[in-house]
Amino acid sequence: MLRQTNRRSFLRSASAGAALSMTAVSYGRVVGSNDRLSIAVIGCGSQGFRAHMHGLHRHAEAMNVEITAVVDPWRPQRERAAEQTRQWYGRAARQFVSYRDVVALDDVDAVTIASCDHQHEVHLLAAAEAKKDVYVEKPLGMDLEKVKTACDAVQSSGVVCQVGTQRRSTPTGASCRKLFRTGLFGQISRIEQCRNAARPYWYSRLAPADEKDVDWAEFLMHRPTRPFCPNQFTGWYGYRDFSDGPVPGLGSHFIDLMHYITGAKYPVSASCDGGTFTWDDHYGFTCPDQVQATWVYPEGFLVSYVTNFGSPAGNVWRFYGKQGVLDLTHWSRPTYTTGTESQAAAPGTGEPVELIEPDDHYLDWLKCIRSRGTCVAPIEAGYQHAVAVLMAVKAFDEGKRQIYDADQRAIVPA
Repeated sequence: MLRQTNRRSFLRSASAGAALSMTAVSYGRVVGSNDRLSIAVIGCGSQGFRAHMHGLHRHAEAMNVEITAVVDPWRPQRERAAEQTRQWYGRAARQFVSYRDVVALDDVDAVTIASCDHQHEVHLLAAAEAKKDVYVEKPLGMDLEKVKTACDAVQSSGVVCQVGTQRRSTPTGASCRKLFRTGLFGQISRIEQCRNAARPYWYSRLAPADEKDVDWAEFLMHRPTRPFCPNQFTGWYGYRDFSDGPVPGLGSHFIDLMHYITGAKYPVSASCDGGTFTWDDHYGFTCPDQVQATWVYPEGFLVSYVTNFGSPAGNVWRFYGKQGVLDLTHWSRPTYTTGTESQAAAPGTGEPVELIEPDDHYLDWLKCIRSRGTCVAPIEAGYQHAVAVLMAVKAFDEGKRQIYDADQRAIVPA
C-alpha cells in the first residue's frame, strides 16, 4: 500500500529531505493555476538530468509545464537537479530521497522514471497506483512477473504512459517505418544490429561517492543488503544485481524500433551467448562485454543483436528483404536499396530515405497527457520489447533456447 500524505505530513517529510521556499499549500495553488502540469523526476542521474529534465523544459512554455519535485538517493544529484529548476522557474523543486514521498503528493500530476534498471518495475507500479501519468525508461524491469504487474497496473489505472524508447520519435525511426510499410522490401529474412564500442558504457559512469551522501538502502531496494560500495552505486550498469547488460540496455532500443517499423510484437524463441572476454579487471563487473542474441519471429524472419565492447569496428543496422535492404547504420542518414542484388551494397550506400519530422518523445507524451491520447511508445510496446530482451537474458543465463508462451505470459525453455 502506498503511503498517503496530507498537507501536514507532507511538510514534515519535506523539512527532513527537501528545501522549500514556500508552504505546500501555496505551492499547490500556484501549480494548479492556468492548468499547469506539475511533474516530478524520479532519478536525477545522467538520463534523468540531461535527457528528462532538459527534454521536458524544452516544452515548458508551450505546454505549460513545471518540474516541481526531484527524487534521488544521492544528495549531490538531487541538489543539482533542484538548482537547475531554480534557474529555469525561479524556485527550486522540492527534493526527496524516496519515490514514496513524491507519488503521494496531490499537487504532482505526472512523473518521469530514470532510476536504475532494478528499480523500474517498483517505481512504475507506484506511479500507476497513485494515478500519475508516467514516462518510464527502458528496460521496464529485470523480472517478468514484476514487469507484468506494473504493466497491468498502468493499463487498469488509465494513466498516460510513454516508454523511453525515443527512437520512435525521431526522423529516422518515423521515416523508416513509413517506407517499410509500403512493402517495398518484400519478404523480410533477417534484421540485424551490431552495436560496438572500445569499452563498456558502464566505465564512464564510475565516479566518487561518499556514503554519507547516499541512502544506500533506498538504492538497493529489494536487493540483498551489503556494505556500501561506490563502484556498484555509480557503475551499477555493469553489475548483474542492478542491470542485465547490453541486451536490455542497448538492444531494447533496437528491438523496440524493429517492432515499430515491422509491426512485429513477440518473438517465438530466443537464444543468447557471450561473456566477459576483454574487460576482466579489478572492478569485478558482471555484465558481459561480448554478447550475441538471436530471436525468431512468427512473421518469418530472424533478428540478431551483437555487442562487442572490445572494438568499435563493425557497426551495422539493416533490414534485409527479398526485394531490397533498409539501412539505418548511419543513423541520421538512413538509406535503402532495391532489387535482388541490393544485399551486396555497402552500409550507408543507396537512396536516402525521405525524412519526416515527428514530435519529439517528450512533446508527444505531454500532448497525450493533455488530450488523454495514446503515446507513440505505449505500455504495450514496452511490455513487448521487455519480453524479447528478458527471453534473451534467460537464454544467456540458462544456456538454453527460450520460447514465449503468449497465452500464459511466460518465458519457458524450448
